[in-house]
Amino acid sequence: MSPAAYAEMAATQESHWWFAARRGILRSRLERLQLPAGADILEIGSGTGANLDLLAEFGRVVGLEMSREAIDFAGQRPYSRSGAVTMRLGRCPEDLSGLPQFDLVCMFDVLEHIEDDCASLAAAASHLKPGGRLLLTVPSYQWMWGPHDEHLHHKRRYSRQSIADRCVQAGLALHHLSHFNTLLFPLAVAGRLYEKAAGRSTAAAATPAAPINTVLRCTFALERHLLSRMRLPFGLSLLAVAGPMEH
Repeated sequence: MSPAAYAEMAATQESHWWFAARRGILRSRLERLQLPAGADILEIGSGTGANLDLLAEFGRVVGLEMSREAIDFAGQRPYSRSGAVTMRLGRCPEDLSGLPQFDLVCMFDVLEHIEDDCASLAAAASHLKPGGRLLLTVPSYQWMWGPHDEHLHHKRRYSRQSIADRCVQAGLALHHLSHFNTLLFPLAVAGRLYEKAAGRSTAAAATPAAPINTVLRCTFALERHLLSRMRLPFGLSLLAVAGPMEH
């Protein structure tokens, strides 16, 4: 990607309703994890750093990213400049071997981009401290596959069972699993059906007009309250919390 494309990505992830509301949902889940003060945190696939400032509120963060250009943008974020975030160039799973263990490993809509997802989960599991946690989000329902997934270079989408099975295969015990992006799910289904009929992506990554963006963000963000009380039975994404399997 060109520098201009990374600049556009960074701006989109800052303001787009989906990214902004998801950060609110992730914040709520992070607060419930009760991490130790000054936790050691790894984000795999940190991109241009949209989540780094949030994670740095909970501890010291290492961001692993395969693009040097994306790392340059991530380095401009406030917490990166303060020294609370360290960026590392590399891919998952092959470039995790030199890293220490962490209280929290995060993979936010990253696993679906990786060919060997089981090996990547196993590598993440091997870098968890005793009592550490993996926080994971992935897109759900293979039947929702469409041009949007191809545009984003996804390898697959997941069901509750498939992500649970992969966690077990990787030596992880699953502590929490729920769908999310539920309230807007009917709109998403309609959009994907249109994509399939038209044979092209609806370019959902583009930020909508401000009033629409605000309505979508506020609607999606409401789910943080629901997720604190229940597991949502369906939705466009899955959120999982896992930890080392006890022997």
